[in-house]
Amino acid sequence: MELNLKKPLVFFDLETTGTDIIHDRIVEICILKVMPNGNEEAKTLRINPGMHIPEGASAVHHITDEMVKDCPTFKEVAKDIARIIEGSDLAGFNSNRFDIPLLAEEFLRAGVDIDLRRCKFVDVQVIFHKKEQRTLSAAYKFYCDKDLGDVAHSALGDTRATYEVLKAQLDRYADDPELKNDIDALSKYSYFSKNVDFAGRIVLNDKGEEVFNFGKYKGLPVREVLNRDPGYYSWIESSDFTLDTKAVLTKIRLREMKR
Repeated sequence: MELNLKKPLVFFDLETTGTDIIHDRIVEICILKVMPNGNEEAKTLRINPGMHIPEGASAVHHITDEMVKDCPTFKEVAKDIARIIEGSDLAGFNSNRFDIPLLAEEFLRAGVDIDLRRCKFVDVQVIFHKKEQRTLSAAYKFYCDKDLGDVAHSALGDTRATYEVLKAQLDRYADDPELKNDIDALSKYSYFSKNVDFAGRIVLNDKGEEVFNFGKYKGLPVREVLNRDPGYYSWIESSDFTLDTKAVLTKIRLREMKR
């Protein structure tokens, strides 16, 4: 089934130095931009992460320090990537929990002003897990009857496979009222929680209130905690949280101070 798009949908995948959103960096990004008329644009960039690529990470994506030593840093290509994404929605595999938070951190470190919160996010893995509970390779086999094989864990292979899986999911569940061929509906369906920050440290509760999603104040409204324990804000700002989480918390704090 072809996607019903009102604006471009950017499928993307990151290969990284590891799985830590705060400390790890991008070493490759692949973007597949699908237009409402069905036309596609693909772009793959190798990135010099400015740090050693651990052997364990290289064993997964086969990208080494030597291969990226002459490649641009993310900061050098960030504006070009932002221009491709601007005005589009985003889709990926496990993208809500990893790729989008990490990409947001890289943009913040590069000083590029792009508001990813204007995008709708479609996480194909969430759709798959809600329906079948599998990995990308298994999803590709299950929905498309193809083997990911040698291209598994390459950014381009994973990105195109994710695109094909989403279309196949829409075919398979065409009669499912929960899974409509509409980006707004797919975005809502592929969320496990209503994140306020990309890392999911602050989420919305059933009342639409911003609440902490970790630690000793888990489940309590951010507004209430900041009022009760002002030092908690300072602790987060000086601790190992993502730049995005800190920015979101600061925005809430400033808003509350104006009330």
